[in-house]
Amino acid sequence: MKCNRTDIDTETRLELEGALDALTAPEIRPIFDKVVTDGRKRVTVDIHKVTMIDSSGIGAIVSLFKRIKAEGGQVLVIGARDQPLAVFKLLKLDRVFGL
Repeated sequence: MKCNRTDIDTETRLELEGALDALTAPEIRPIFDKVVTDGRKRVTVDIHKVTMIDSSGIGAIVSLFKRIKAEGGQVLVIGARDQPLAVFKLLKLDRVFGL
């Protein structure tokens, strides 16, 4: 799992690449934690290069969403396609993240 972080003005963009599952979710949690502790209010998670996501990956993104929202911020998820999009739709999270 690769995660590239880019900060532009008040927005943080996280571009994820690879499988986001029980094995790789622990790798990105520290990055998500840093975004929260940095006080970023607008976070975009780009998953167009994510090939597969499971409940652990969904959990990591939802956790980020809840923590940022609790601080008055916003998390957008963009680029979902194929299996990740199907999972977001199955869980009705496409409505939450505006996919």
